[in-house]
Amino acid sequence: MLESFFNPAKEGSSIRTEIIAGVTTFLTMSYIIFVNPEILSSTGMDRNAVFVATCLAAALGSLIMALVARWPIGMAPGMGLNAFFAFTVVGAMGFTWQQALGAVFISGVIFMILTVTGVRRWLVEGIPHSMRSAVAAGVGLFLGIIALKSSGIVVANEATLVGMGDVTKTGPLLAILGFFIIAALDALKVRGAILIGILVITVLSMALGVSQFGGIVSMPPSIAPTFLQLDIMGALHSGLAHVILVFVLVEIFDATGTLIGVAKRAGLMPEGKPNRLGRALLADSTAILAGSLLGTSSTTAYVESASGVQAGGRTGLTALVVGVLFLAALFFSPLAGAVPVYATAPALLYVACLMMRELVDVEWADITEAAPAALTALMMPFTYSIANGLAFGFISYAVLKTLTGRIREVHLATWLVAILFVIRFAMVGS
Repeated sequence: MLESFFNPAKEGSSIRTEIIAGVTTFLTMSYIIFVNPEILSSTGMDRNAVFVATCLAAALGSLIMALVARWPIGMAPGMGLNAFFAFTVVGAMGFTWQQALGAVFISGVIFMILTVTGVRRWLVEGIPHSMRSAVAAGVGLFLGIIALKSSGIVVANEATLVGMGDVTKTGPLLAILGFFIIAALDALKVRGAILIGILVITVLSMALGVSQFGGIVSMPPSIAPTFLQLDIMGALHSGLAHVILVFVLVEIFDATGTLIGVAKRAGLMPEGKPNRLGRALLADSTAILAGSLLGTSSTTAYVESASGVQAGGRTGLTALVVGVLFLAALFFSPLAGAVPVYATAPALLYVACLMMRELVDVEWADITEAAPAALTALMMPFTYSIANGLAFGFISYAVLKTLTGRIREVHLATWLVAILFVIRFAMVGS
């Protein structure tokens, strides 16, 4: 049945290879089942329910990708957007997590409409390459400041705004050790390096009394505290309009770029021939809606899927294996509940390092490209908001191109986004 539906032989693969690829992809992205509950529970959401929602959203998204698009790409709640959800929308702006979930749902509806109508491709093609790279790097910096703050390595300082924490304390030392373990294992090409780092620091935390051992396996906890708890009417509040815009924009950059990048690496998008990108985009959009209903931030395609492609994955069978393994992960909730912030912070910091590599693709020789890109990346961590980074980047891009007589280089999509952010600032100012 698997052979006839996915036909791996046609893509130069086999069932055995696809299964190995699926396991590989799962190991490289499964850290999200520990990190996402840690981040979202800071909003007041039930940690155990978020754990279940994370596993189910990842499983459902991956299964949709497997059965609809038949591409070897795993799905799960995205890094960056979960931090924006928790620390900006709820933490800084003061909205409830129910309203934030409503905003995710609305962004998913908009995302699906943009996908079905083809506007999504138009937007992606109209956004400058330097800006796309800067957004990824800026989100990485945002994750980095969150990781350093939560682990106690960076603390508030009245004189300098931020300063170095006491790195001789147990918590920061565990976080630093975790980062070194993850980076070293990844450099040595060890599969599941981030997951191994989280588990090692969790065990050490238990041994040192930082966290308590509550078991490893149990029946999944209830998802009721987050299931269908989204407040859609509350999300229609005018103050959340730009939040929805940010969700949509980052989903467009992140998910579309990942889908195309991984698919090209797998040879699934040959020049001049039909491909299933449209189906993959639709599967991605559907997963966002499902995730918001379950009780988690935006679900997206994972760039870690490239590890499965590297292992030989070429069909949806790889994604099917990923989905099944996320369902199996539901039974490890006691272990997830014992993971301390000092174990997840190094994972966040390492992901931040990986995302910052995107800066190499910025056209640094052209100041009208470089300055907006730099502003985008810098404003995200320094204002603790992905939204502000996007706003400063897009507005400055349009302004600098206009002032230097290169207004024709600004695509209509870029003008549209810039104008929307100007309106947002005007409304806030009034």
